[in-house]
Amino acid sequence: METNTQILAEDDEHIFRSRFPAVPVPDITLPEFVLQDAESYAGKVAFVETVTGKEVTYGDVVRDTRRFSKALSSLGLSKGDVVIVVLPNVAEYAIITLGIMAAGGVFSGANPTAHASEIKNQVEAAEAKLIVTNGPSYEKVKGLGLPAIILGEEIIEGAMNWNKLLEAADRAGTSSVKVDVHQTDLCALPFSSGTTGLSKGVMLTHRNLVANLCSTLFGVAPELVGQVTTLGLIPFFHIYGIAGICCATLRNKGKVVVMGRFDLRTFLNALITQEVTFAPIVPPIILQLVKNPVVEEFDLSKLKLHAIMSAAAPLAPELLTAFENKFPGVQVQEAYGLTEHSCITLTLADPETGSRLAKKSSVGFILPNLEVKFIDPDTGRSLPMNTPGEICVRSECVMQGYYNNKEETARTIDKQGWLHSGDIGFIDDEGNIFIVDRIKELIKYKGFQVAPAELEAILLTHPSIEDAAVVPLPDEEAGEIPAASVVLSPGGNESEEDVINYVASNVAHYKKVRVVHFVDTIPKSPSGKIMRRLIREKMIGKIRANLRS
Repeated sequence: METNTQILAEDDEHIFRSRFPAVPVPDITLPEFVLQDAESYAGKVAFVETVTGKEVTYGDVVRDTRRFSKALSSLGLSKGDVVIVVLPNVAEYAIITLGIMAAGGVFSGANPTAHASEIKNQVEAAEAKLIVTNGPSYEKVKGLGLPAIILGEEIIEGAMNWNKLLEAADRAGTSSVKVDVHQTDLCALPFSSGTTGLSKGVMLTHRNLVANLCSTLFGVAPELVGQVTTLGLIPFFHIYGIAGICCATLRNKGKVVVMGRFDLRTFLNALITQEVTFAPIVPPIILQLVKNPVVEEFDLSKLKLHAIMSAAAPLAPELLTAFENKFPGVQVQEAYGLTEHSCITLTLADPETGSRLAKKSSVGFILPNLEVKFIDPDTGRSLPMNTPGEICVRSECVMQGYYNNKEETARTIDKQGWLHSGDIGFIDDEGNIFIVDRIKELIKYKGFQVAPAELEAILLTHPSIEDAAVVPLPDEEAGEIPAASVVLSPGGNESEEDVINYVASNVAHYKKVRVVHFVDTIPKSPSGKIMRRLIREKMIGKIRANLRS
């Protein structure tokens, strides 16, 4: 039997490589890479907003990326300066990102629904020099003491207007200083909880992101160039949104259908009217498509959808089957990615067939230019096929490290250059990779990462809370929800609702605690580590007992 994977014996190590040949990675910047040949598609729509109908062509993208890059240089943006972008998904998002990178700056996307204090933390951690935002989000950033650029027509006192900036860049002519940007320069600083705890800036170079796109797009047949319409619903501030959707689609001269927020009717209407062929979504949306009666209001025979890609959270096998039964012509691809690996790490595209259906519940196979191994978390030894271990990956996509955090970087990337994912998986005889568990303690709420440590720190600032632990509880709609086990101080009489509201007032909506159980003590190991599994089991047991009574 032909295996899909090359196995390399290296000092008794089990290292797995792609069965596909290596792909070349050109020595150019990310903006140059994704906008190659864009002039030939100048009149073609690159981005369209579902709600407003606003369209941006490839000609607009090339022109405005250049204008914005020039404007930033004239504002004094130096090479390596970080620009924080606080915006929902809008048609101009990729132009802003590529303009920052073309000027030698570093793009860092922030969640526009985040609490003002969370955005402030990111601005400070990134040592940002400038903010790009819109009217509604300006309130959250105006007190941060940084110059701000406001998207759209709106003129706000004390901030710069996007349209006026671009017009000024035009008037400045071509005399502006051209910044010498190299592929080894940093171009993105997305924030990720990584394998542990609080959010950290992930340092990515042009080379990292170009290499990732070369590996992930190797399977796109030439006849598909210019033909794919992709749904842009995953947040663009997330590496999956900006790299996996915007940059990948621009590179292949497709169209991105931009959605700012999820609403089932708007979503289905967009799929049909915009003739979306490829929709990267998350499991909670798949659940809606399977169970929500609103779906029956639409004529699904009009769908042009070829495939959906599910990522960011595990897809339950029952849900996958139900989706396939309801949408028989739509292929379901699962993918696995890490911000620390510049986005997609494993997926299912096959140049021989256009695509390849892996086994159910597999997240795909090893892409070209990547090496993968599975290690025993206790001994560090690499493991053979069909043996679950921590997934480690080595390639040119691996981040440069966490910004200003050598300790966490050393914990995540070892001396041999292996990125330790914190996820447990295995590879079968045919090269399909399965994720079975995770070492890391992150809670995945509707595909968003929630760090228990962050919520615990907030809980402990409450005057009546003596100790707290946050764990994930399974939830059909969200995948997982944050639940808190709380020890009240003597005399504390807070209710579950009081504790939930206290956390909610300090974090973005998706991070809030949704269940609170009051306990006498938090179980901890001799070394002081919270015994989360025990807490979780107790909570689930308590909920079941309540349901029975």
